[in-house]
Amino acid sequence: MNIASQIATLGQNIASKSAKNVAVASIVFMSVFSMNVAQASSLGPDTIADMVEENLDAVVNISVTQYIDSTSRSQSPILQPGSPFEELFKDFFNEKGLKKFQEENEKKNRKGKKKSQRKVGSLGSGFVISDDGYVVTNEHVINSADEITVILNNGEEYKAKVVGADKKTDIALLKIEGDDDFKFVEFGDDKELRVGSWVVTIGNPFGFGSSVSAGIVSANHRNLRSGPYDDFIQTDASINKGNSGGPLFNLDGKVVGVNAAIVSPTGGSVGIGFSIPASTVVPVIAQLKEYGETRRGWLGVSIRDISDDIAESIGMDKARGAFVVKVFKDSPAQKAAVERQDVIV
Repeated sequence: MNIASQIATLGQNIASKSAKNVAVASIVFMSVFSMNVAQASSLGPDTIADMVEENLDAVVNISVTQYIDSTSRSQSPILQPGSPFEELFKDFFNEKGLKKFQEENEKKNRKGKKKSQRKVGSLGSGFVISDDGYVVTNEHVINSADEITVILNNGEEYKAKVVGADKKTDIALLKIEGDDDFKFVEFGDDKELRVGSWVVTIGNPFGFGSSVSAGIVSANHRNLRSGPYDDFIQTDASINKGNSGGPLFNLDGKVVGVNAAIVSPTGGSVGIGFSIPASTVVPVIAQLKEYGETRRGWLGVSIRDISDDIAESIGMDKARGAFVVKVFKDSPAQKAAVERQDVIV
């Protein structure tokens, strides 16, 4: 066999092997692709759509109206400092006369102020928790409201009254009245949430009502240093302006949190959202419903940690407990005979 024939035979062998390799690679790729599709299907459960359909009508948009007092000045002219006409007025009035002229104009302007009101609106989310129309939202959504309108998924609107609100936990309870029973949702156990658990938000971001987003729990017990009740569920489900007060669902369709805040350099969602756990919300709602406010325990003392120096000075073998710095008058602590410089272990 000459050299040309050898080269031709070698080329045919290489081509044959390449075709086989391509075929094998295609089979492997298709197998991996099919497996990834199956995995993706299991990761994004179809039950989300069923759960959303079942609970969507219980999630509401909240429209808040506030009337702000404003003033309109009379049209009397006033000479502002640095005005290009300042020198002209100085020549006409002299320095003393100019000052008097300005003072008189200020008086006229103060008398000429007319009170008026301007209407300011804002949007939030909420959810119905009973068939008789109790609605949960964030306190910061309604805290300055003169009028509150609750808008259902079908477009029906109801005027709402505030039953109670708790600033410390950022929870508010509203009430709407209707002829028919309202669709409502139930609370679930947020303690069952693990990092990586699927969660779903429904709300009114930027006024786009009944918007749904899914994600996972990014962290539990997140402390934002915003107050004594910091214990948030962190999620990468999309939470934006207008989502405040809306529910965070687990895949069973139970509310495990109330969406409250985001961290964002842009003002929009970057996948860092925070929800108030249901275990915090439920007892607050119960008190708001019963009393119109939250009633928390109060001991009536100021305390500090016991340092090694304090422990030594009062004869303790080791530093532990709390040192009473002050006892407030008529407090439960005073009635229980707790005194200043007592140690509570």
